[in-house]
Amino acid sequence: MNDPQGPADPRRLPAVDALRGFALLGILVVNSAQIMSPYEAEGVRDPGAAPVDHVAAWLVAALASSKFYLLFSFLFGYSFTLQAAAADRDGVGVTARFLRRSLGLVLLGLVHAVLLYTGDILLTYGVLGLVLLWARRIRPATAVKAAAWIYGVFGVVLMGLGALATAVDDAEPVPHGAIAQALAAYRGSAGTVVRENLDRLPLALLGVLLMAPGVLAAFFLGLAAGRRRLLAPGGTDRSRLVRVAVVGLAVGVPGAVFFASSAQGPLGERWQLLGIGVGMLTAPALSAAYACLLLLLLDSPRGDRVRRLFAPAGRLALTNYLGQSLIMMFLATAYGLSLYGDVGAAGVLLLALAVYALQLALSTAWARRFRHGPAEWLLRALTLAGRPGRAGTRSAPEPAT
Repeated sequence: MNDPQGPADPRRLPAVDALRGFALLGILVVNSAQIMSPYEAEGVRDPGAAPVDHVAAWLVAALASSKFYLLFSFLFGYSFTLQAAAADRDGVGVTARFLRRSLGLVLLGLVHAVLLYTGDILLTYGVLGLVLLWARRIRPATAVKAAAWIYGVFGVVLMGLGALATAVDDAEPVPHGAIAQALAAYRGSAGTVVRENLDRLPLALLGVLLMAPGVLAAFFLGLAAGRRRLLAPGGTDRSRLVRVAVVGLAVGVPGAVFFASSAQGPLGERWQLLGIGVGMLTAPALSAAYACLLLLLLDSPRGDRVRRLFAPAGRLALTNYLGQSLIMMFLATAYGLSLYGDVGAAGVLLLALAVYALQLALSTAWARRFRHGPAEWLLRALTLAGRPGRAGTRSAPEPAT
């Protein structure tokens, strides 16, 4: 009997694909808010938002912001170990192959940032992923310690800056000029959209630097988990997953509530920087809880159904990631409907959920016939120096993007 999900590679790990497919939801929800709202893009509260929009923005901040890019980064680090193992099986060096892949991610990231969404993550992965290549032989315990130091110092610095900021009573004014400029640009023409993205690119690159500690820490954790094969069948037991999920929720939920309350209210705006510090410091706990809860579902009687829901989207993660930006930019800008700034946070959240449901369905249909998505095929061609392989041939597991 044929697998209804299509020609899956027996060497792929269903848990990795399912986690990646689930993480796409959080990435889409967060990115959609910034793509559709000038206030979210500027990091300020919308003074004219309806109560339902305040609730939606609060929920996105609490449940998704800063959580899912960490999960994606963890999976990138984990999948690096799969790519290294695949290179060893093929009898080729991982260095040249990974350098070509990193170059491909950088190029795709630049195109994505200029033409679509400036909050691109591919450029970050293409550059910071080189650290994985350098550190690929370190022991798992050393990788975990490095992650703890990197993220711990980063979080403490942010909290320190936030504590100083709470002593200042003056709230940051709403940048009406920047918002008006963004509205005119994104609703103008395709040319003004690109020019606005180019103008925002330096600030986006600064954002890459601010995200770097979290991404690197998650890379190292993923590297350690991959070396220990924790996401392989039988890699960990249910009791450990339950413990991590409970601790993650106990630490992550209060931090997420404080972060959302400082970003979206009811706390005053002077608490915002401290909220970011607390949110960043506790986000890995909630990310780990999400991952463990999904892994517990995969190991339950409903596990096969959950895998079939999320894994196809995870196999096409790069295509879906770029597709999310394409769809939302079509809705938001002069590329299509020019709804930028016209849809409240609740409406944007509903749109994101609808787009995600569509992607799940399309990914399942695509995976029945093809092993790789279009973007995956292109990146694979660059990685393997023009020999990507056909959909029906055996191929190595794809690292997360």
